[in-house]
Amino acid sequence: MNDNTMSIPHLIMNASTVVQLVMLLLLVGSILSWVVIFQRSIAMRRAKQEYNQFEESFWSGVDLNELYREIPADDPRHGAEHIFQAGFREFNRLMPKTRDADTVLEGVQRSMRVAWSREEDRLTQHLVFLATVASASPYIGLFGTVWGIMGSFQALSLTQQATLATVAPWIAEALIATAMGLFAAIPAVIFYNRLSNTSSRLLGKYEDFAEEFHAILHRNLQGRDGKPSAG
Repeated sequence: MNDNTMSIPHLIMNASTVVQLVMLLLLVGSILSWVVIFQRSIAMRRAKQEYNQFEESFWSGVDLNELYREIPADDPRHGAEHIFQAGFREFNRLMPKTRDADTVLEGVQRSMRVAWSREEDRLTQHLVFLATVASASPYIGLFGTVWGIMGSFQALSLTQQATLATVAPWIAEALIATAMGLFAAIPAVIFYNRLSNTSSRLLGKYEDFAEEFHAILHRNLQGRDGKPSAG
């Protein structure tokens, strides 16, 4: 048994079919999880920047009617801007139909809740896949480990004398399957927790904004002018 036969590429190429399939599945899961990690990390960073920019504009004292008109109707927005757009659109739709403040505010709140729910779906997109990779990969790797150990026992049963050379390749491929399971699972669980925490914090900010915007509309309706003028 030389060093070349115990090299990782050689062990992978000469592993049993089941263990090779396990390794391939783990490799594909790891690659896809890294794609999701980079894609969601960029999306989260962009979402935070968009929120900060819109919050600065909203609280700058600009006329809310003007701020709403600056958002193209056919241009879908995200984050707090989407919630503002949905709430103010419903406000403008209901005001000519009724002067009952409770009816208007309920409609606005309902529209903002729907917009918030869509933002939740957008921010948490594909995070379930990361959770699946994080939880399933160690068990998939463990299956490859068990299969490799079973192969080593079978190899022992076919020989008259047990030697390290007989069982070493089987044990080695079993351990490689375990290592690949951990290699796929560890980054997935780390970034799942990180991205989930980031999305939860952003959704909390969106919810706070919706409450503040609702309070602004409520104060303006109390004045019975129906035309909020400033944030």
